[in-house]
Amino acid sequence: MYFVYFLKSLKSAKFYIGYTSDLKKRLVEHNSRKNCSTKEDTPWKLIYYEAFESERDALMRERRLKYDGRAKVLLKKRLQNSLS
Repeated sequence: MYFVYFLKSLKSAKFYIGYTSDLKKRLVEHNSRKNCSTKEDTPWKLIYYEAFESERDALMRERRLKYDGRAKVLLKKRLQNSLS
């Protein structure tokens, strides 16, 4: 199983989108400052995730959320109560 996840920093107003095959381990890594992209904004809270059987499908979804502004806007709109 592969996961696309959406994190919110509890320190700043930043968000992070990624994908992994081990969601619990990856969240621990983010909060242990082991990820260069997220270490300055720890701690992170998991806001949302999607599960995929295919790694390729998960990677495609992650890229869509990261690089397609419309996809990210729609996800943020869906999660507006969780993000505030």
